[in-house]
Amino acid sequence: MDNKKFCLDLTFDDLKEWCTDKGLPQYRAEQIYKWLSAGVIDLNEMNNLPKNIRAELDNSFYFNGTSVNEHEAMIIVNEFVSKIDGTRKLVYELYDGHIIETVLMRYKLGVSVCISSQAGCKMGCTFCASAHAGFGRSLTSGEMLGQVVISQHHIGERIRSVVVMGIGEPFDNYDNLIGFIRLANNKDGLNLGSRHITVSTCGLVPRMKDFTELNSQVNLSISLHAPNDELRKQLMPIANKYSLNEVLDACREYIKKTNRRITFEYSLFDNVNDSREQALELVHLLKGIHCHINLIAANEFDGSPYKRSSGKRVDTFRKTLEELNMNATLRREMGTDIMAACGQLRRGMEEAGKK
Repeated sequence: MDNKKFCLDLTFDDLKEWCTDKGLPQYRAEQIYKWLSAGVIDLNEMNNLPKNIRAELDNSFYFNGTSVNEHEAMIIVNEFVSKIDGTRKLVYELYDGHIIETVLMRYKLGVSVCISSQAGCKMGCTFCASAHAGFGRSLTSGEMLGQVVISQHHIGERIRSVVVMGIGEPFDNYDNLIGFIRLANNKDGLNLGSRHITVSTCGLVPRMKDFTELNSQVNLSISLHAPNDELRKQLMPIANKYSLNEVLDACREYIKKTNRRITFEYSLFDNVNDSREQALELVHLLKGIHCHINLIAANEFDGSPYKRSSGKRVDTFRKTLEELNMNATLRREMGTDIMAACGQLRRGMEEAGKK
């Protein structure tokens, strides 16, 4: 981004300073921040602000409904709704034309949103559609926040929890990730508690250690998908840089520091990582770690070299873990008819997002 900030990257203090610089009363900062926190980023909707203030905001920051920018700052250009369970996939276009995807899922306790942290992904996991779509750029903290507050405004309902598990590797965008968490936590803004936020990483060990030192109550999830280094290297290139021992040592540090349980994500691919022997190997690998294993019936996409495991193999794998006292569940499938599931999100072309 150039010197202009995206409006949702602004803190309340930023707005107070801006109002002071412009000779405006401080209550204007409160009005603007209230709109932004409600997911309203279209200047035309901010009807309690005079036109001259809206013009100043237009010149200073990226908003929607502006006259000075080629693109809107952040706008929903398409929406897909599952006929199976009502899951929604929102396609956002950013100020520079990049496309990202956000998924809203309804559970008994409320709506959860899965947000992207990057436009594209560098990690190259062989089972993930996002990896095959190229890398654009990392998102700002405000663009991550926007997927929550704008989505919330769009559906007219409070979002209860956030998972940073969409397109991109969150810890490859570490500073903006932490900035997003702080914006989301702000009691004068979204006011979302840390325990309602989950961050998923494929295992960037240095950033895992940095995250641990924050001693946050944010939930941490690790994309594991294999019980040994040899197989993990075939599935996930990051395994060539950080071994399972290094990843698990970082997990143990996180648990010791935060006293929180960690989640391991394990997608099951037919005759690749789903045998009973591999389940036993996984039990041995994770023995003694305070964790939950989230099994995923792998999701297929065009061009994927993998097929999802059969129901029988999934059930055998899960029962093997449970018989050996491992806390394991099979993730509920949601939005399968709109390609909204884990590993299926991909960064499309601008025209694809607008169809």
